[in-house]
Amino acid sequence: MTTTQARVLRTEIPGPNSRELQRRRDATVAAGVASVLPVYITEASGGVLQDVDGNSLIDLGSGIAVTNVGNAAPEVVEPVRRQVAEFTHTCFMVTPYENYLQVCEELAALTPGDHEKRSALFNSGAEAVENAVKIARRATGRPAVVAFDHAYHGRTNLTMALTAKSVPYKHGFGPFAPEIYRVPMSYPARDGRPGEQVAREAVERIEKQLGADQVAAVLIEPIQGEGGFIEPAPGFLPAIAQWCRDNGVLFVADEIQTGFCRTGAWFACDHENVVPDLITTAKGIAGGLPLAAVTGRADLMDAMPPSSLGGTYGGNPIACAGALGAIRAMREQDLAAAARAIGDLVLPRLRALAEDTDAILDVRGRGAMIGIEFVKPGTTEPDPETTARIAKACHAQGVVILTCGTYGNVIRLLPPLVIDHALLSEGLTVLEEAIREHAR
Repeated sequence: MTTTQARVLRTEIPGPNSRELQRRRDATVAAGVASVLPVYITEASGGVLQDVDGNSLIDLGSGIAVTNVGNAAPEVVEPVRRQVAEFTHTCFMVTPYENYLQVCEELAALTPGDHEKRSALFNSGAEAVENAVKIARRATGRPAVVAFDHAYHGRTNLTMALTAKSVPYKHGFGPFAPEIYRVPMSYPARDGRPGEQVAREAVERIEKQLGADQVAAVLIEPIQGEGGFIEPAPGFLPAIAQWCRDNGVLFVADEIQTGFCRTGAWFACDHENVVPDLITTAKGIAGGLPLAAVTGRADLMDAMPPSSLGGTYGGNPIACAGALGAIRAMREQDLAAAARAIGDLVLPRLRALAEDTDAILDVRGRGAMIGIEFVKPGTTEPDPETTARIAKACHAQGVVILTCGTYGNVIRLLPPLVIDHALLSEGLTVLEEAIREHAR
């Protein structure tokens, strides 16, 4: 089924049928599970979501960077349909199957570096991060893990400790896993300093407070996601990676949101030729099915004892089928180039708009991962209230956008990489009008 690629508003947003479903939800679903926009979807494809009231919304969120190849992409649907008809589960740890191997082969070929690699498959990004930490600690024999200001790595106990933002992710859920330490992140819009300088400060803090010989891994998002789409200054990532190599510390790249063509390259590390020891992936890997991976140097991955990695559903055959289809679509359609084209369309328009308002501190991003940071005019004080008003105005006009940032003051754009450019341009026009109306 292919949804017409057009914005159509038949009712207010959310409409009456969505509101009725929301009432049912309130009676049965835990309040802690929130939704950005409570419209209930019946079908989706490309860059459009259709709801139960017949509204068609422009999707500039991709389910948080998941449907990079578009929703219900035929390249994903057909292999998944075949796999469901063949078998749905055996547990790879009991009786394995070929498409798990094929996904690992693709990851070895696509992830940064030409060294020999191994992968283990899981269900979610947080699960991948947890296992990367396990691998790093076991391989190095060291306890400490270093993360960064503004980082987001998940909502499990260990990944909450790694995540920087307290509310809503951490507040009241402690105590957290020990031996997690935090250092400064390069944030050009706010610190204005060269990447190598901020990296030196981060390294000095690690060496003074921990000692390099205690650190198993440095874990970093090459472009931070939930923390505010923060793209570090050039030189920051290579300097951190070099320090890790010099000190026997594993450099772990969390590419869960940045991976699979999102930033205009297969992986964000590719932009500065940084080769991680371990890389975690999820989100865009399987076209909407739950799959995640840790891929790393063969010597590190093979140092793990039998049965120390895995999980009942990890690398489920249906999800693996979806991943192989999604990867084929990315390769054949050159979706890395498509992401760059999206950036070429979006960034000039938003930067021109930023010139006309003091409420925008920064427009930043690579490819189809773009953030707009809002502040109170004439200051650098974050303005989450204005950000929320702009998002709400876009939602009312049938454009799905997301907010993020440590201070809740960043709008993030994550359109499907296959989105029609006319549809994208229309969504941008709605966003621009909302900014002009609400950001004074």
